[in-house]
Amino acid sequence: MSERRTWDASALIAALIGLLALCVSAYTANVQRQQAKAQVWTRLFFANSDTDRTLMVMNKGVGPARIESIRMYVDGKPQPDWKHVFAALGLPANDKREQSTVNGIVVAANERVNFISFKDPADWAAFRAVSSRADLRACYCSVLDECVVFDEREVGPVPGARSARVKSVDHCERVDAEEFNE
Repeated sequence: MSERRTWDASALIAALIGLLALCVSAYTANVQRQQAKAQVWTRLFFANSDTDRTLMVMNKGVGPARIESIRMYVDGKPQPDWKHVFAALGLPANDKREQSTVNGIVVAANERVNFISFKDPADWAAFRAVSSRADLRACYCSVLDECVVFDEREVGPVPGARSARVKSVDHCERVDAEEFNE
């Protein structure tokens, strides 16, 4: 004797409701993940100020940025510190510059850290005259380990402008022989 199965309408409705609840739950989790990312989004800007005679890093994001790697290149060659940068640029060494370590620091939201400051206006002018030969590469991460590379060696989105390419990466790669340890 063969048994014939019949679908119970209430079981079918319960299965559909369960599937709908699963879809809503997945959507909600995705929205919450996006909200968490937005709450710790970070964006560093490496800039200069002719008024202050300073190279600086500023965090224009809403979360802290952990700088994992800094590299400074002159004419395409990595430099280990400011002493070597100035020598490669043909600038004299002097004690009229104040520098800060930025490799390995955390920059809070809306914080500005001076990378190097020049006390002497003539020294600043000499540096600015040859600074186009120097390029910076920095990799930093948010607290959710979303990492970004800022690289002046790569052309940015504005043709002809000296702007860096900023791109997301899975993690920050460190090459100890090329790291800038001012």
